[in-house]
Amino acid sequence: MEKLTGVFKAYKKNGEAYYRSSITYKNKHISLGSFDTPELAHKAYLEAYEVLFNKTSTLSSYSKDHMLSFEKWVIIHNFRDNGYYFGNPIYLHKYYFSYYLDPHTELKFDADDLFYYASHKIHRKNGYFFVNDYGVQQNILNRYGIRNFAVKGRDYRFKNGDYHDFRHYNIEVINPYHGVCKEFRKNKLVYVTRINIYGTWTVGVYSSPIKAAIAYNKAVDFVVSNGISSKNYVKNYIEELDSTQYQEIYAAIKISKKLRSLARDKSN
Repeated sequence: MEKLTGVFKAYKKNGEAYYRSSITYKNKHISLGSFDTPELAHKAYLEAYEVLFNKTSTLSSYSKDHMLSFEKWVIIHNFRDNGYYFGNPIYLHKYYFSYYLDPHTELKFDADDLFYYASHKIHRKNGYFFVNDYGVQQNILNRYGIRNFAVKGRDYRFKNGDYHDFRHYNIEVINPYHGVCKEFRKNKLVYVTRINIYGTWTVGVYSSPIKAAIAYNKAVDFVVSNGISSKNYVKNYIEELDSTQYQEIYAAIKISKKLRSLARDKSN
């Protein structure tokens, strides 16, 4: 049988044959994927050749009938148009870049984040986007100071309404601390601290987010030291304060009498 251009036969560990497809462009050897038959592998090669050499296609001309994966489609279009090869489905623009998860999901990032996402693949699970960083699943929102389990619209928001636009100017962190919510009461901005024990308990209402965050830490210490809860709470780190300043606020801050009564009830 005549050898098909761009097709190489390989074998799985169990001895079963499969066919790899590849193409060379600008001295770069590009793997196009693995296929069950040489004809399918050759078709992928022909699609890539059309993109790279005849240049008749665009990102939006992809269809489910293509043999190339959409990820590979993005990669080779970016290489053709912008001259940079990335192993992830990234397409460069003048001041930002797009990371495509599928033909309908385009995530936008600042150019400053390019190095990170060129080497970290983005995954999606239950509506969240994450990367595997040193073996740990990390929500990409963590890179903006947004904690896990933060609520969109309450703790952070996308200014232009596009939930896929992760450029830094578009993300506003509303509540940066665990257990703290910004609220308006009697036309006055206050910070309400709550802790989850058996349901949600209000710790107190405070005049600043830092005081509210420290109150949360104090409440955590209280419920754990009194055996009220054995949950593994994550406490707030207050970067703006040194240890002396922190301890002064911690000692002075008051927490709810109802919360303190839980310790008395438990001891009785």
